[in-house]
Amino acid sequence: MESRRDVPLKMTKPPVTSDPKAAGAPSRRERVREATLGEIKGIARRHLVEHGVTGVSLRAVAREMGMTAPGLYRYVSGIDALLVAITADMFDELAEAVASADASAPPEDTELRLHRALRALRAWAITHPAEFSVMFGPRSRLDPDADITPALEAGSRFGSTFFALFERLLQEKDIPFPAEEEIDPELRVELNSFADTVGLAVHDVPVGAALVLTTCWVRVYGVVCMEVFQHLDFVMRDMEPLFESELQNMMTGLGVRYRPVEEGEGTSTRTAG
Repeated sequence: MESRRDVPLKMTKPPVTSDPKAAGAPSRRERVREATLGEIKGIARRHLVEHGVTGVSLRAVAREMGMTAPGLYRYVSGIDALLVAITADMFDELAEAVASADASAPPEDTELRLHRALRALRAWAITHPAEFSVMFGPRSRLDPDADITPALEAGSRFGSTFFALFERLLQEKDIPFPAEEEIDPELRVELNSFADTVGLAVHDVPVGAALVLTTCWVRVYGVVCMEVFQHLDFVMRDMEPLFESELQNMMTGLGVRYRPVEEGEGTSTRTAG
């Protein structure tokens, strides 16, 4: 096993957007168009929550908008584009919730920041189960050739907070991870692909560290999914103690001090749903 303390304190940043002032203020027509598109996406998301992804249709959205279905094509190219657009919005909303929780802790307290960010993920997920299932579930409703780039980019922005915190932990802690030669070659290929996709590779994060990050995500994500999709309802009424237990075990394995939920932290969700 080896540890690495010279990992640079860098981060996979969301794409930097241009300064809106440099591009000039949007015209009245552009503002009206954006407002209309926002209303369309809001209705589509509500239909998704109420009826599931199969219950979202251009015809139903157009009817509620007081438009014809062909009229919607001035704003979205089709149902796939609309679903991708609202999925991107949901990822951005989740990213904001996670980033806000991260920012609520002192910048130098990486351990507390990570705890709060992970709890924010769970809190958002279990209070938005329909959205979560679309964001992280199979894309069976979409055409295989649909352009999902906006959703993928928004998903990367969501993950960026966790990648940044993990990189900080690598810098601050002697986190053990397997040497490259200890990892199955086929798994190394997949881990290198993962590192390239999320931007870890450009910061020289070792493949063993990528394995640790992936394993931690599987553990946290697995417990959250079990709760969101109610897979343990027949044996467990309250999943929060299990989540906290898994979080504690994971943190301990990383050599990170577990931080219980603080009074007034606002992350407890025992009354949710």
